[in-house]
Amino acid sequence: MTVNTSATAAGLGDFIDASPSPFHVCATVAAELDTAGYTRVFEDRPWSTTIRGYVIRGGSIIAWDASVMETMLERAPQPFRIVGGHTDSPNLRVKQNPDRSAAGLSTVALEPYGGAWLNSWLDRDLGLSGRLAYDDGGRVVHTLVRIDEPVLRVPQLAIHLSDDRKGVHLDPQRHVDGIRGVGETRPLLSFVADRAGVDPGAVLGWELMTHDVTPSRIIGSAGDLLSAPRLDNQGTCYAGLRALLDVPRLRSGSEDLSAPRAQSRGIAMLALFDHEEVGSGSERGASSDFLVTVCERIVGAHGGDRDEFLRIMASSICASGDMAHATHPNYSERHEPSHHIAVNGGPVLKVNQNLRYASDAIGEAEFALACRDAGVPLQRYIHRADLPCGSTIGPLTATRTGLLTVDVGAPQLAMHSCRELMGVDDVAMYSAALAAFLR
Repeated sequence: MTVNTSATAAGLGDFIDASPSPFHVCATVAAELDTAGYTRVFEDRPWSTTIRGYVIRGGSIIAWDASVMETMLERAPQPFRIVGGHTDSPNLRVKQNPDRSAAGLSTVALEPYGGAWLNSWLDRDLGLSGRLAYDDGGRVVHTLVRIDEPVLRVPQLAIHLSDDRKGVHLDPQRHVDGIRGVGETRPLLSFVADRAGVDPGAVLGWELMTHDVTPSRIIGSAGDLLSAPRLDNQGTCYAGLRALLDVPRLRSGSEDLSAPRAQSRGIAMLALFDHEEVGSGSERGASSDFLVTVCERIVGAHGGDRDEFLRIMASSICASGDMAHATHPNYSERHEPSHHIAVNGGPVLKVNQNLRYASDAIGEAEFALACRDAGVPLQRYIHRADLPCGSTIGPLTATRTGLLTVDVGAPQLAMHSCRELMGVDDVAMYSAALAAFLR
């Protein structure tokens, strides 16, 4: 097996632990890009010919390596080769008026975000993260906040109080508020603002969410599994980031620039969007203009006109990366026969005839070729026809941009749970395949 990547399971665990919210994902990615010599650009300022750059819009980030354009733009327009993903994960988020009390306990009003598997959030030690917007001398600014301490807990109902001792149906309105303490009277936002170093009276807006404070761990008797929160979809965020950063090393000295294969090399790009778990319908989601605008401005900054931009987009491709369902050993009947997906079995190509995934024959072949080049096995996933299939940013990206798009992922168990599980080897194999795709 020829896996040449800087990605590791331990590295993914560190990435996840540093990134409890979409805003922290962007900050973690940006810090790695800064170290690698990338330059941050801003949408409200002119763009120059930034060879390696990135731009952040809220909880979304797009980064690119356009070094190929320096030597090849005059010879032939270079397509974008994009790895896409999303920064958000299902969780419990803080309501606008969060402070409550009941039965002598101080509680915090929470509501589910996305398709959170609610029972998995019970009896967990929960921290808080996100961002605060506040008044700074008459202008609105924001700061990130991350409290990795167990400040909240949503307790399970005792089995003796359930109707049939088989558990209870969780009402998202009544049953997921977090207990904060006994007799706590200080407003939650005051507590959070103090931790962020902000005057509580200046806070005007917030996006706060809970996260499991238990660190990511490599587990199993053979140490071949990774237990972590938010694998969906920070597994792709990390693998895609390492792939992007690996591209210069993999390309250097490995190809003759006059060869046809070298001439088809593209502008490597990583596009990570917020709000996928709730439909992507925001100014920074995959349904927004973020990706297409960034691509057009890159082409323009390198001297290309509108016609050249459209020609480049017509030859570009996006690998929509999201985690994939590994076959559950306790529920194997819930999976499509002859399409079982193995943990530590390699990257997954996802196909759905009703276009819940965007893959078509050409995109499938492109990713299969990338896996072959990376020397990693390829698994092919089909959802059971009698079960509703989830979706990704893939169909949205294809519709919004017209890009050829293929849906891919890495196998995992317990998707949308507070705590998820994947194979240690799959981290490197997934990133290696994405690097070969970008390369």
